[in-house]
Amino acid sequence: MYARVATFQGDPANVDSAIAAVRGQVESDNVPAGLDGVRMMMLVDRQKGKGFGITLYHSEEAMQRGDEALNAMTGGDGQRMSVEFFEVPVQTIDQ
Repeated sequence: MYARVATFQGDPANVDSAIAAVRGQVESDNVPAGLDGVRMMMLVDRQKGKGFGITLYHSEEAMQRGDEALNAMTGGDGQRMSVEFFEVPVQTIDQ
């Protein structure tokens, strides 16, 4: 398994609207090509306005396709500060 971790920084007052926007995208039936079958998590620090978007993939190739799809998407109020890629050698999340 592989993970793409994006760090975001924005106005703490806009955390709820950012959550709603992401939730709306992932719950829609219109999943962008490259993101089908992807597991996703969003972590937020409401006081700092900082967040992490974590997407999990079954292969490194799928992660590369997902990265391309996510890079093509327009962002919300926050600014993407970094994107990092990791191998996930141990995980207990249901697949």
